[in-house]
Amino acid sequence: MSTPTYDLILAGGGLANGLIAWRLRTRRPELRILLLEQETHLGGNHTWSFHASDLSAAERAWIAPLVSWRWPGYQVIFPDLTRTLEGGYCSILSDDFARVLAPALGECLRTGVRVARVHPTRVELADGEVLHARAVIDGRGPAPTPDLALGYQTFLGQELQLKAPHGLTSPIIMDAGVAQQGGYRFVYVLPFGPDRLLVEDTHYIDDAGRDPAQLRANIAAYVQARGWQVDAVLREEQGALPIVLAGDIERFWDRQDDQPCAGLRAGLFHFTTGYSLPHAVRLADAIATLPSLDAPALFAAIRAEASAAWHKQGFFRLLNRMLFLAGSPDARWRVMQKFYQLPAPLIAHFYAGRLTLADKARILSGKPPVPVLQALSAARKTHPHQIRTPA
Repeated sequence: MSTPTYDLILAGGGLANGLIAWRLRTRRPELRILLLEQETHLGGNHTWSFHASDLSAAERAWIAPLVSWRWPGYQVIFPDLTRTLEGGYCSILSDDFARVLAPALGECLRTGVRVARVHPTRVELADGEVLHARAVIDGRGPAPTPDLALGYQTFLGQELQLKAPHGLTSPIIMDAGVAQQGGYRFVYVLPFGPDRLLVEDTHYIDDAGRDPAQLRANIAAYVQARGWQVDAVLREEQGALPIVLAGDIERFWDRQDDQPCAGLRAGLFHFTTGYSLPHAVRLADAIATLPSLDAPALFAAIRAEASAAWHKQGFFRLLNRMLFLAGSPDARWRVMQKFYQLPAPLIAHFYAGRLTLADKARILSGKPPVPVLQALSAARKTHPHQIRTPA
C-alpha cells in the first residue's frame, strides 16, 4: 500500500466540494487536502440562490464573502395571484465563488485535471497519474441510479445587459403566468444592477430533456413582453436538477461501495425546489468537525447526514408526487399557486426544510388543486417501481 500523500482529496470543484475544501482550509489548515477540477476555474457556470432563513446566523456569517447579491424580499406571479414576500434572498455567482476560493485554497487546488476513476482512498487521473489519500470525496454531480424515481427541474438562463433600466427592485423567483408547455413552467428573474438581469426559463417535467433553442425563444418572448430591450447576452447557464418522487435510500447508499460523496451525488438537496446550498453548507460544517477523515468514518458520517435529510424530506416527496403524478402537466401551476397563498412563515419553513406538523396539515387542507383520486393514488406510490423505470 502506498503511503497517502493527502488527508483528503475532493474530486470535482463544484459547490459542495468547494465549500468542504474552503471550510477545512479555514478551520483545519494542518490537513493535507487537494481539490481537483477539470475546468480552468472552480464552480462552473452557475448561480446558486438561497433564502436567508434557510441558514443559521453562524452559517450566513461564514459564507458571506461568497454572496454576490442580496435582496430584502422577492415576488411570485401566477395567473390568479401576484404576491411580494419579505425576507432576505441571496445569490452566489460562480465567478465570485472562484474568486474567493481559489486564492484561499492556493496550492490545495489543481484545475485543468481530468479524473478517470474515483475510489475511497485514491483517484486515477486520465493521464495515468494516481493520487492517494486517507479519503476521497466524489463531488462530480449526480449519477444515474435505479433506486430513485425522479422528475426534473430543467432550465436555461441568460444574463442580459439591457439598453435601459428594467425597473425591478427584487427577484421574481416564479412567474408562472406564462404558457406551460407540458409541465410546470415559470420564469425566474434576478436583477443584477439597474440594467442587468438573469432571466431563466424553468420547467418541472418528467424527463431531463428540453430543446435549448425553445428555452432561448421563451426567454426572448418573455423579455419582449416585459418591454425590455437586450443590448447583449453576457453569459448562459443551463442544467437539469433532480426532483425526488420516491426511492429506496438504503439500497441507494449500499450501491455506493463505501465511496464518500457530496452534493447532488449524495442526494443532499431540497427535493422539491432543487436548492442545494443549505445542504452543502451543513455538510461542510459537519465534515470540518469530524475527529477522523479516514474513508470509512467519512463515508459513515456522510451517509448518516444524507439519510437523516432523506427521512426529514418525506413530506416533500409526497408533494412532488402530487405535482408530477396527479392531474394534467399543464395544470401543475395550480398546486404552486395554492401553496403561495399560505402564510409567509409557513413558506419560509418550506424552503428551509423545517415544516412543522401544523404546517403540513395546513398545506394539505382545503380543496385540493388536483383530482382527489389521482392525488390519493400518487400518495401511495412510495417505491420507484410503482412510478416508472428510475433514471
